[in-house]
Amino acid sequence: MTINATTDPQLERREALSKPLAIYERMVEIRLVEERIQGLYEEGHLRGSTHLCSGQEAVCVGVARSARFTDTVSCTYRGHGMALALGVEPEGVFGEVTGRVIGCAGGLGGSMHLSAERVGLLPTFAIVGAGLPVAAGAALAAQVKGTDDAAIAVFGDGSANIGAFHEALNLASIWKLPVVFICENNLYGEYTRIQLTTPVEDLALRASSYDMPGVVVDGQDVDIVAEAVETALARARRGEGPSLLEMKTYRYSGHSRSDAATYRPEGELDAWKKRDPIDIYGARIVKDGTASEDELASLRAETKTRVEEAAEKALASPEPAIDEMFRHVFAGSASTDSGGRG
Repeated sequence: MTINATTDPQLERREALSKPLAIYERMVEIRLVEERIQGLYEEGHLRGSTHLCSGQEAVCVGVARSARFTDTVSCTYRGHGMALALGVEPEGVFGEVTGRVIGCAGGLGGSMHLSAERVGLLPTFAIVGAGLPVAAGAALAAQVKGTDDAAIAVFGDGSANIGAFHEALNLASIWKLPVVFICENNLYGEYTRIQLTTPVEDLALRASSYDMPGVVVDGQDVDIVAEAVETALARARRGEGPSLLEMKTYRYSGHSRSDAATYRPEGELDAWKKRDPIDIYGARIVKDGTASEDELASLRAETKTRVEEAAEKALASPEPAIDEMFRHVFAGSASTDSGGRG
């Protein structure tokens, strides 16, 4: 399948991740978008809940660097960062979370249901672990079609304790499906620390039960993330089956919009911020001479301006008409005028 990135801004954004400065910029963009989303919630522009991924930017961008446009990615309701990394523009995310037609799903999905078929993002899942069997299905489709595309399932540590996790990994291994299972282990399933729900420290150990590689990955280092994902995708494309990657990472915010995360031990957040993914990568590209501190500061300022402009653009966009709720519900020749509701 040949795709011309110059015809689609989303694909241009994705291709840009081959450059170090673009990698840094995208992680900064994700952080700033999430901060602005929290502000939009506090200003009354968001309905329902919202879940931020600040602190987990390296996982998002590392996955996007390694995947193809034609691969498919399923992820959770904490999916704004993954959408941005894969190529969705900031106004597409802002528009979706505020319910505007400029949103990547036309404002119909909201914060928890982003989607961008062009860059392989399946609709994000509000149900814990629901994306794992769907990713296995997408991998089966690629296998049946005879392509060497792959599927990626991104999920939280809480998902590793439900039936869909075990069922998806078991089936994927039996059929050698081209799928990579990526667990974002940020230590908390909603408000509960992992040690209170899970008897093993490294979830990657569970891969051995399904005869697939299980790899513990430093989820704060975008280069290490990308390398691990590339290795797993190469294995999948060779027809050797699935892998389980456990990204050790951390979410800076609470579980959802109004969670102050008072359940966290004192000092834990500060300790993780000392290994901030943006700082780690920024220091690396300064050290290797790719950019200076001043250039990175300028890039951060430019990105902040662009993010704010995107938020304003989204807020200026209209809300979808009420009839839009019936679009994309029925397949075939049913007319949207009649609603196709027979």
